[in-house]
Amino acid sequence: MQNIFNNLTASFRKNSGRLSFEQFEALMQKNTMLFTDTYSIFLILQSSGYPIEEDEDTNEFILRTMFTDYEVQKFCILDIETNGSKPTDSQVIEIGAMIVQDGEIIDKFETFVQCTYIPEYITKITHIEIEDLIDAPPIKDGLEKLKLFMKDSIFVAHNVSFDFSFLNHSFERFGLGSIGNAKLCTIDLARRTFESPKYGLAYLNELLNIESANHHRAYSDAYSAYIVMQKSLETIPDYVKTTDELVQFTVSNRKNRKSKAKS
Repeated sequence: MQNIFNNLTASFRKNSGRLSFEQFEALMQKNTMLFTDTYSIFLILQSSGYPIEEDEDTNEFILRTMFTDYEVQKFCILDIETNGSKPTDSQVIEIGAMIVQDGEIIDKFETFVQCTYIPEYITKITHIEIEDLIDAPPIKDGLEKLKLFMKDSIFVAHNVSFDFSFLNHSFERFGLGSIGNAKLCTIDLARRTFESPKYGLAYLNELLNIESANHHRAYSDAYSAYIVMQKSLETIPDYVKTTDELVQFTVSNRKNRKSKAKS
C-alpha cells in the first residue's frame, strides 16, 4: 500500500493537487490489486488516514494537504517504545502521542500495551518493566485507539522512518490496514532550520532546555519532538505555506544529502 500512497501523492503534485475521477480510476487500476469499485477504493484510502477528499462541485479528488495552511493543519506527534528493533520479531510496548494545531497541543494519547517479554537492555534504557504492562490493554486495542486518535493528521516523529515503519507493520499484522497519513521527520526539519552539532533527541533536549524530558519514554519523547518542531517553525521560509510544502521542504535536505553522497 505504501507504493500506492506514494504514487498517488506524486500524481496529485503533478496535477496541482487535483485528479479527475477518470485520472484517479486509471491510477488505481494501474497500481492496485483491489477488486472493488473506484469509489470504494477512495473510501479505503480515507480510512487509512490518507488526506484525500472529494470535491463534489468539480467531481474531482483533491489532496487536502496541498490546500491546507500548515498553521491550521493537525499534526500527530508521537513516539513508541518497543521491546526490540525489528517489528518482525518484536512489538510496541508503549505509545505516546499528541495532536498539535496552530502550535498548541489540543489532545493527547498515552498507553502501555500488553507484552510478555522485555529484554533487560530495554528495561535499562526505558525503565519499563514487565510488571508495568500487566494491566495494559492488548496491543491490537492500543493500535486501534491510536489509529482513531491520528485520523488523517500528519504523522510526525523524531526519526520518523523508524516509528512509521514499525507501526505500519504492526497495523498490517493486526488487520488494521496500512498507514496512509503523510509523514514528517523532526530530525530532517531541524537540520533545515537551525544549527546544532548533533540532532539526536537527547542532545536537542539539552540544547533547547526541554525540562520535562524523560528520554526513552514515549510521551516524553513525543513532547520533545513537539518542542523541536516549534523551534524549527520559527525560521521556516515565507514561501512555505501549505502542509504539503512543509513536508516537501523537510525532505528536500535529505534528498540533497543523498545526491551528494552518490556524486
